[in-house]
Amino acid sequence: MIRIGLLGSGFISDTYADALRDVRDAEVVANFSRDRSRALEFGQRWSIPEQYDDIAQLCARADVDMVVIALPNEAHVDAVRVAAGAGKAIVCTKPLARTAAEAAEMVRIVREHGVWHGYAESSVFSPNIAKAHEMVAAGAIGDVLTMRAREAHSGPHAAHFWDAETAGGGALLDMGCHTVESARHFFGKDNPVTEVFAWGATMVHAHKTTGEDTAVALLKFAGGQLATIESSWIEKGGMALRHEFVGSAGRIVTDTSNTPVWGFIEKPAGYLVEKADADTGWVYPVPEETRAYGFSQEMRHFVERFAAGEPPLETFDDGLVVNRIIDACYASMRSGGWVKVQAPS
Repeated sequence: MIRIGLLGSGFISDTYADALRDVRDAEVVANFSRDRSRALEFGQRWSIPEQYDDIAQLCARADVDMVVIALPNEAHVDAVRVAAGAGKAIVCTKPLARTAAEAAEMVRIVREHGVWHGYAESSVFSPNIAKAHEMVAAGAIGDVLTMRAREAHSGPHAAHFWDAETAGGGALLDMGCHTVESARHFFGKDNPVTEVFAWGATMVHAHKTTGEDTAVALLKFAGGQLATIESSWIEKGGMALRHEFVGSAGRIVTDTSNTPVWGFIEKPAGYLVEKADADTGWVYPVPEETRAYGFSQEMRHFVERFAAGEPPLETFDDGLVVNRIIDACYASMRSGGWVKVQAPS
């Protein structure tokens, strides 16, 4: 049994707690929130035995094997420093950090302490993407040449995402990290992104954020492939999440927001889907949302790989590469031209 300490008490913490219930060999034994009352409420909701408002105290527990970080972006580096110093395995939510410099520091910390680490990028574990990747790996569409991916909704749950200065960016950092890693997953991690071109603007939410609420980026790969990624906080009607892969012998389309359940309702029926903007009229609920988006699958993968003493599919090194690509995208937004991606040192 792998025993988990869960850091955070917001939306993604609830998602991870739900996902970990699907992992047979994992148990959440303690949780942390910076607000003790929220820690207690969260622990009661998920039947977690012990609560803390001090990360170091949680990490000092001998019965915590792995720490899962579900905290705001600005808290990731310090949380990793404490958990690694206590010798704990670490899983960190996306984006790994606000900048490549912070991500590099996180990689340095886990290497210095020799601890196991996983980057919680759910998109590559979602059933739709996993099936598409299986088909591509089998040669179903020949050589993959281009990818177009978009993730869109009407804006983040938590207030801290709207504070671009503290969070590190806007929609591109928040959502583009998913689609950037999807592109690397399909085009090959040994096939680096060499340069990017990006555009972003604050089109609707200027009263809430100084960060971009809409962004488009082009990613050129060393092998000649091209990925187009779109990130939006301005689209009403719930989550939109679509990938289109074009190959030399066909194409594959995935749409995680498609659902087998829809209807027109006059009375609210409770929770429908992440970021639904209406609870009456035409509605499109997503059954088993935690599983549909890949959260259960990624947590099962991390626990199984850690128990086996093997590195996971997604590590902090992958998160660092994603941060480097997004840093280059922000530089492109400022310059208006193509920007080369920083090569690994």
